[in-house]
Amino acid sequence: MLLRHDALMRIIAFITQKGGSGKSTLCTNLAVAATEAGENVLLVDLDDQGTTAEWGKMRTGAAPAVAALPKADSARLPALLETASSAYSVAILDTPGEDSPTTHNAMTAADLCLLPIRPTSADGKANRITVEALLRGGKRFAFLLNQCPTTPGNSRADEMAAGLMQIGYLANPMIGSRVDYQDAYAAGQGTTEYAPSGKAAHEMRQLWNWINRETLKAKTAA
Repeated sequence: MLLRHDALMRIIAFITQKGGSGKSTLCTNLAVAATEAGENVLLVDLDDQGTTAEWGKMRTGAAPAVAALPKADSARLPALLETASSAYSVAILDTPGEDSPTTHNAMTAADLCLLPIRPTSADGKANRITVEALLRGGKRFAFLLNQCPTTPGNSRADEMAAGLMQIGYLANPMIGSRVDYQDAYAAGQGTTEYAPSGKAAHEMRQLWNWINRETLKAKTAA
């Protein structure tokens, strides 16, 4: 595998005010998809629950690299990313599901913030504070619909997507509620490794392609 290093490391932060939105699952799977696409990826776990860090311990392969940075040490994030920029082309930040200095440090550092939202009214309302903070900070962000129903004819995700697009940008694609995501985590893998031909793997490759384009545009604009 050819690993690419870009002097302008791109930083993606997954941020929500609400637990259970699937940030850690998205981070681990996206990190593997980006690695397979040729990126040198650093995955940073800023959540004291340590879900991403525990996944990293289960990995049998060396990539992506996983670093745990507890909330008490989150002020060290800029220094960590500065050091990492000489070795990695992409950093993915997994944050706690709360409004905290840790979350704001990640927002400040990121080139792109992704807000995972399940297609429920509760999740939509819970992210108001996050959206307001991102708008105040002038940060580039996008909503990411996650754990969407896969039942044919269920329009809940499409209806939620229409509402979100009136507020801000929507990442592509919407991510389905699929068992491959949980099974891949339990195996210490990403879905693109666990079931390479599955629908979950296809979603993660599509998502990385979308993020890749958006972050490259952000770096070019800067």
